[in-house]
Amino acid sequence: MTESERDLGMRWFEQVWNQGRRETIAEMISPDAVLRDGESTTVGQDAFYSFFDRMRTTFSEMHVRVEDTIAEGDKLCVRWECTCRHTGDGLGVAPTGKTVHTTGISIMRLAGTMFVEAWQNWDMLGLMEQIRDDGKSGTYIDAS
Repeated sequence: MTESERDLGMRWFEQVWNQGRRETIAEMISPDAVLRDGESTTVGQDAFYSFFDRMRTTFSEMHVRVEDTIAEGDKLCVRWECTCRHTGDGLGVAPTGKTVHTTGISIMRLAGTMFVEAWQNWDMLGLMEQIRDDGKSGTYIDAS
């Protein structure tokens, strides 16, 4: 995989999430792409638009910073962190105005310059704990 293909991951997070460019989704996700987020699987651009719209109406001032990209064969792995403000009720929680932080890893399978399959895992529990001001879950294990 060339450096320009690795740059696709940077472009995705910069344009889709940081700039909120909804049109980039159609430019980068194939119409029949399979997208997995935890136990949820969606197929195609329309399904991703729904996720994108919900996230953009729930969070403002979103900034995703790509920390690492690793590429092998037709797959690209991106480790990222995100800071945003909780200003909407798209998660079923009234807006708090809190600035929250989360991290995640996304793996994308490419065909040319299009994502055809993706797997994503991110710290949704930690994000919800920050929004609800619950403190850390009893299942959280600190590495220190």
